[in-house]
Formats: sequence, structure tokens, C-alpha cells
Amino acid sequence: MPEGGGDRNSIPLYQFPSARVMHHFIPAMPVRVSALRALGAHMNVFAIESFMDELAAAAGADPVQFRLQHLDDARARDVISAAAQRFGWSDTSRRKLPGRGFAFARYKNLAAYCAVACEMEVERETGRARMVRAVAAVDAGQVVNPDGITNQIEGAILQSMSWTLFESVSFDERRITSIDWSTYPILRFSAVPDAIEVHIINQPGQPFLGCGEAGQGPAAAAIANGIADATGQRLRDLPLTRERIKTAIGI
Repeated sequence: MPEGGGDRNSIPLYQFPSARVMHHFIPAMPVRVSALRALGAHMNVFAIESFMDELAAAAGADPVQFRLQHLDDARARDVISAAAQRFGWSDTSRRKLPGRGFAFARYKNLAAYCAVACEMEVERETGRARMVRAVAAVDAGQVVNPDGITNQIEGAILQSMSWTLFESVSFDERRITSIDWSTYPILRFSAVPDAIEVHIINQPGQPFLGCGEAGQGPAAAAIANGIADATGQRLRDLPLTRERIKTAIGI
């Protein structure tokens, strides 16, 4: 840390009375592995932000307000508030939406701040989960190219949605079995959200912060939290396939 590899973003930005973070590196793997974009940040943010929703539920608190209560970083708070406000996060929207999810992270704890709110639908008979819309807020310091930032965050949300809902390498005792696009599951156009909004908080005069890979972790956790909100069941193993969702809801 802070750059890290598998331990990237494993230390929460939140202020807790105490925290213990453990990292185990396993060099001997049954199959050859390589780096995923964002390295460990995708999985670590997914785990932390999923658990933040569980903690909020245990405390009887709104997930957004719970996060704000445990953050001293003013820029982190502003990003969370902006995403929630632009999404329309309120008790009213909660009653109207089938499922909504929220997540936040500062990439590597030193780069761009990013918060994602999303609306999720789950077909209970098939277990199919679909992101209807996503709203993101990002603070990447002083903005040079707003279109570039928007492209990075939009792409991060789509890529992370593919990882979170579909992608998984399959293998047997001898080899990888997902060897082409017909055997490797991936996001298709039919699953793309109806809308993705990216709202940029410009910080003139502040250092430039990298925004590449800032959105993958928050998007994954927001999707998982939205599915939990829609179904009442918490899934912790990625990808959140329709089979796993259907099994969890018991239909």
C-alpha cells in the first residue's frame, strides 16, 4: 500500500475506532494468473463497500448517510453527496425503485474519488439482474479534459458490470475451457443500461488525480448492493450470475 497489487484499496478510507487488514499472497496457484485492470482494487472495494451496506443495515441507517458519518475527508463527502443528489437518493426513490445500490472509493486512497449510485432490476423467476441506470460523481482534481474523465468512468461502469454479472474463467484439471467468445460470458448490448450519467467536480488549482480505474470497484459494489436491496439476499461471490441469484432467492 498505497499503490499495492492484490492489496490495493484494502485499507478503507472510513474513520473507524479500530481496523485490522490482513493480506495473504499465494504464489502457487493451480492455473496461471495475470493482472486484472485495477489489480486488487476491484475486489477489495467490492468487499468493503458491500460490507458498509451491511453495517448500515445493522445500524438501521441510510447507506449514504452511514458513509458520510464515517468520513472526515471533505472531498470524499462531496463526491458521495453529489452522486446521491444527482441520482435522487431519498426515501421516496427507495419506495419507487425495485432496487438501488450505492458505493464509493478513492482509487488507491490517493487518486480520484468516485461514487456510483445505480438502479437495479432482478427477474425473480430467472435470476437475471440488469442495471437500469447509473449515476456517478468523480473528483479527479483540476480538470483538463472533461470528456476524457467521462469516458473513463462510463467505461469503468460498463467493464465492471461485465465482471460483476457475467465474466468468469472456467477450467478443468488440465486447461482453461472458456477459450472463445462463445464459451466466455461477457456483457452484451442487450444488458447495457438505459442511461449512465457522470458528474465531474472540478478542483481548479488542485493536483491532477488519475481517474483511470477509479470506477470499477464502486460500480461492482453498487451493483451488488442494488441486487441485495431488490432481493433481500446478500451475495458475496462474483460473478453475480442469474444462477447464483436465483439460488439465493430460493425460486
